[in-house]
Amino acid sequence: MWALLQENRKTLVLAAPIVAGQVSQMLLGLADTVMIGQVGTEELAAAAFVNTLFHMGFVLAIGLFVAVSVQVAYAYGANRYRDAGESLRHGVLGGGLLGVVLGGGLLMLLPFLDKFGQPEAVVALSPGYLVWLALSLIPLVPMMVFKSYSEAFHNPWPLLWMMLGTVLINIVLNYLFIFGHWGAPQMGLNGAGLATFLARMIGVVVVGWYVLHSKRLSVGLPQRWWAPLRISNLMSLLRLGFAISIQLSVEFVAFTLCALLMGQFGSAALAAHQIALTCAMTTFMVPLGLSMALTIRVGHAIGAQEKATCLRIILGTVLIAVGIMVLSASSFLFFGGPIANLFTNDGEVIAMAATFLAVTGVFQVFDGVQVTVMGSLRAMHDVFVPTGINVVSFFVLSIPLGIVLAFYLGVGPVGLWIGLASGLCVSAVVLSGRLWYQLKRM
Repeated sequence: MWALLQENRKTLVLAAPIVAGQVSQMLLGLADTVMIGQVGTEELAAAAFVNTLFHMGFVLAIGLFVAVSVQVAYAYGANRYRDAGESLRHGVLGGGLLGVVLGGGLLMLLPFLDKFGQPEAVVALSPGYLVWLALSLIPLVPMMVFKSYSEAFHNPWPLLWMMLGTVLINIVLNYLFIFGHWGAPQMGLNGAGLATFLARMIGVVVVGWYVLHSKRLSVGLPQRWWAPLRISNLMSLLRLGFAISIQLSVEFVAFTLCALLMGQFGSAALAAHQIALTCAMTTFMVPLGLSMALTIRVGHAIGAQEKATCLRIILGTVLIAVGIMVLSASSFLFFGGPIANLFTNDGEVIAMAATFLAVTGVFQVFDGVQVTVMGSLRAMHDVFVPTGINVVSFFVLSIPLGIVLAFYLGVGPVGLWIGLASGLCVSAVVLSGRLWYQLKRM
């Protein structure tokens, strides 16, 4: 028991700033949602629609900086600092290119926004906001690569304060450009997009400058940034990153389809969905941060050939995640109405969001388990089988069940959320079995 507590302490020391950093990025979206909600329900629904498209692109980039984190953690654990520097160099240069490609892909959707079945008013408000969010991918991806590198070197705290700084900058810029204060133009929803883009541009400059000038991180920096890229290094990152991206995309695509289907029920349902999803994603950042810390710690242990510690690290982290998600689930179940009221004054939206939040509370614990288990398997380079498990859980069970409940059995919009909850529960149980199998093999 004492050994388990010791491992928990080490994991929490690493995870706390990572969790806070992840929450800070969700706070950026939370600030947008709260401030846009003051403009109007249709603007809030348009923000939900555009953010759904944005996250479809961003999730493809997540695999890259998680792959950098895994490889740097292995190199750090084995004292191979030159390899860590090469992972950073290839990750940053590849991340800049990936940001351009993904941003361009989002911009190519502009002529087709009316094809997603959303209300006409929502489609009309969306293009300007989508342009700014697409452009924000260009600085966002390299910034997250720098962040992952620093965290893998057990140096997460400075990055936390920088992430929180971008949130504060975004809030100030929102105040300026959404509402037109201090002489700035009143841009409404488009102003929120511009604020997000500028905050992320400032963020990548600050974070990049810190990593490149930090004495603590200097031992693992690349010796030459502009040397030719090594195909073997790049392909290794891309293979692992692509597998992780597909793995993470499954759940994101499921929630994206849910949002698009939600638009069939009108602007109020879509706005309520945005509120519930923003709250769920904010609390989800806690186990996600724990999962990232878990990936790093298990990677360090495997790199140092200390496999006996893996079980204690994993077990302790899962227990922490479950405890935290029980608390967040309770808040959603008992205080859904007051929480929704923080976002909007529309009574219909508040009532619907409170119902969605109640369903969210049911699957919170399972969501915490599945993401921490995923982090453990990812550190073991086991990504393809877990991806298959998630594909079946969400696309064979979750989405079809949600469609049947919502459109054929008369349950309505909440049926889509019940379907999502079912997929998360099945995924958590089966992935836990997969982790137990892998641990027995070790």
